Amino acid sequence: MNNPPPTADPGSPEPAQCDVLVIGGGPAGATAAALLARQGRRVVMLEKAHHPRFHIGESLLPANVALFDKLGLRDELERIGMPKWGVEFVSPDHDHITRLEFSEAWDKTMPYAWQVRRSEMDEILFRHAAAQGAQAVEGCRVREVAFDADGADVLAVLDDGAQRRWRARFVIDASGRDTFLSNKLKAKQKNPKHNSSALFGHFTNAERAPGKLEGNITIFWFQHGWFWYIPLADGSTSVGAVCWPYYLKSRKKPLKDFFADTIAMCEPLVQRLKDAALVDDAVYATGNYSYTSTHCSGERYLMLGDAYAFIDPVFSSGVYLAMHSAFVGAEVVATALDQPARAAAERRRFEAEMRKGPREFSWFIFRVTNPTMREFFMYPSNPLRVKEALMSLLAGDIYGKTPIWRSLRVLKTIYFAVSAAHPRRTWNAWQRRRRNIRDLGPLAGENIVEAQ
Repeated sequence: MNNPPPTADPGSPEPAQCDVLVIGGGPAGATAAALLARQGRRVVMLEKAHHPRFHIGESLLPANVALFDKLGLRDELERIGMPKWGVEFVSPDHDHITRLEFSEAWDKTMPYAWQVRRSEMDEILFRHAAAQGAQAVEGCRVREVAFDADGADVLAVLDDGAQRRWRARFVIDASGRDTFLSNKLKAKQKNPKHNSSALFGHFTNAERAPGKLEGNITIFWFQHGWFWYIPLADGSTSVGAVCWPYYLKSRKKPLKDFFADTIAMCEPLVQRLKDAALVDDAVYATGNYSYTSTHCSGERYLMLGDAYAFIDPVFSSGVYLAMHSAFVGAEVVATALDQPARAAAERRRFEAEMRKGPREFSWFIFRVTNPTMREFFMYPSNPLRVKEALMSLLAGDIYGKTPIWRSLRVLKTIYFAVSAAHPRRTWNAWQRRRRNIRDLGPLAGENIVEAQ
């Protein structure tokens, strides 16, 4: 569908007019921009960086596949992605590896996803939004958004310092962990139940599993948290440690050396990396991993994906939650613009939908390092279909009609019963977690990269 152009040159003194202005050109923003542009709306998408740009979060969920189908991009993901058929867990307290496949979920029609280079995937989504008719601007950082009864005035600055202004009927914040509107509205809150940080890098020549297992993500538990191990289609492997804040605060050496020392604490990971080399000697660190916002919508705005909330990435839910929020959010925006009398009800539905994903994943995330939950993953069984329900959750199948919720309630009941049967272990685990999630303030090495 051909979209009408903005009614003014965005470089002129008068602001350009648009129906929807999207802050951020990642998975949430690009998906929302594409869907709204398809409707024939005047959409402007502003991305502060230039694609391709580095980003972490490379493991997708099977539920993502249907969203790429709806966008018409499945073939593109097949081209760049490493097929991911399941997940394996490695525990320091067990002498075996547990492998779970998504085909073991309740719904057998979502058997795989992909591991992707985010720089490639994000650019595909961004260019697709432009091809659908969105005005996609790179190197353009939003500085101010001022709302009134009819819309919003948006001020942005290009890389060369030039200012641009838009007048938008509606604003979508898809700024990711920048949380532009949540910060502006003082809505952002640290998650009181979780507090973690990460350091990560990419390796060449890391060990790969044979055949179909090659693309599986591996989760390694270790004394200060857990590692991810994500094989990518270009032959590299993404390795990261998600740690409790006290551990990263203990760093007294260059990040690369600290990362090497951290890997050395996990012997199975050491073996996988024994012949590997760190790409460009680059190691990244980021802090304040988990947060949420008091709300994610208003009369003239929505917050999508990480701009609203971010949870620990142990179950690789980030991209899926971001893209799903874009599909639901696009419906809310269309209603607000075309049927404003129904907008408040649609926003309430959106708020509930946005809370559901983080809530359902977080119950397990908060307990994933607990010895009782670790036993569940290392010795999976399927009474009353609890394993199938858990695999459905791990596949991202939480918004459809798959009837997993009764079995998940059974699983939670079993968890509490087993915990009660081991009171000393449960008490010690609770005390240890309470110490681990203490807020220690800004981390040394937060949001930095070091390359030697």
